[in-house]
Amino acid sequence: MDTQAAILWETNTPWSVEDIVIDPPKAGEVVVKLAASGMCHSDEHIVTGDMALPPEIIEQTGASITPIIGGHEGAGEVVEVGPGVTSLQPGDHVSLSFVPSCGRCPSCAAGRQNLCDMGAFLLFGRQISDLTARHHAKSNGADLGLMCCLGTFSPYTLVNEASCVKLDDDIPLDKAALVGCGVTTGWGSAVYLAEVKPGETVVVIGVGGIGINAIQGAAMSGARHIVAVDPVQFKRDESLKFGATHTAASVEEAIELVGMITWGQQADKVIITTGVADGAMILPVMTMVAKGGRCVVTSVASMASNEVSLNLADFTLMQKQLVGGIFGGANPRRDIPRLLRLYKEGKLKLDELITTTYKLEEVNQGYQDMRDGKNLRGVIMY
Repeated sequence: MDTQAAILWETNTPWSVEDIVIDPPKAGEVVVKLAASGMCHSDEHIVTGDMALPPEIIEQTGASITPIIGGHEGAGEVVEVGPGVTSLQPGDHVSLSFVPSCGRCPSCAAGRQNLCDMGAFLLFGRQISDLTARHHAKSNGADLGLMCCLGTFSPYTLVNEASCVKLDDDIPLDKAALVGCGVTTGWGSAVYLAEVKPGETVVVIGVGGIGINAIQGAAMSGARHIVAVDPVQFKRDESLKFGATHTAASVEEAIELVGMITWGQQADKVIITTGVADGAMILPVMTMVAKGGRCVVTSVASMASNEVSLNLADFTLMQKQLVGGIFGGANPRRDIPRLLRLYKEGKLKLDELITTTYKLEEVNQGYQDMRDGKNLRGVIMY
């Protein structure tokens, strides 16, 4: 199949929209005609080099993230299936989960599909079945990797059956594209990882595609106060439409505000959803966490980052918790359909998340708008 895709050839360069060739599906694989792709900050981590394979893996395998087709939020229609595919057939509507789930590894068997063993291959960019490529540049025949084994910056892609979650036919596919990463990650960060309870005070630091949905999750869980922290006025204003009760422009401003609205008891839960995690921010953020409270770190940091500032005496004596999490602790096969049912019933805002839509050739403008703080979520429409 001939189509187009946005390719990153090297870090710190623009996305290049070019012609590509996709091979026929092999065992356990499907071809999906995409309706839309969300533009998540994680693809920006590939551009900047924050998200990279460890040097020892590169040395052992010769693997490289680039060249890579971007995009890991998408939904569409199955148009072809390979041998052995049993759960899908042509015509089925699917949302693509950025974490595949095999259903058989220890994590999947324990109900933690977000930690599926197949996740070990997310940055290899090749097909899970045999670690070879099905996508190739038409200009020079180069094998192309796929962001999170998906590569949704293309009207068509070939993925493993394990990455597909079947949907009801009446779900709008441009909205279903959002739940494969951002919506579920943010919502789950509040509901599952932070375990927000009715009446609690919650702080969400960073109001982007993840943070805005953490706010939705906290509101659904019955939080009394939800403080949205972001330097961009537009995002602070938008957060109030999704359930925030207060806003602050900085962590320092939030610390003062939270102390005031809780009469000094501080926040029960703090969720960090900034574009890039920074170990230096943990110390001031943890001062905002109440005794027995919890801080959830959902943001991705540079893989070379190893330093975190933390007052260990306060951490121990105040019995605070610092928790990491991927995909919001959600199970894609359960929670993607669950969230879309909440959307159909008018309880989850998805239409309002989409600030701007783009054509594939406008992908670089979409990411510049993200950097400039203009979007909650930009979406590429096919």
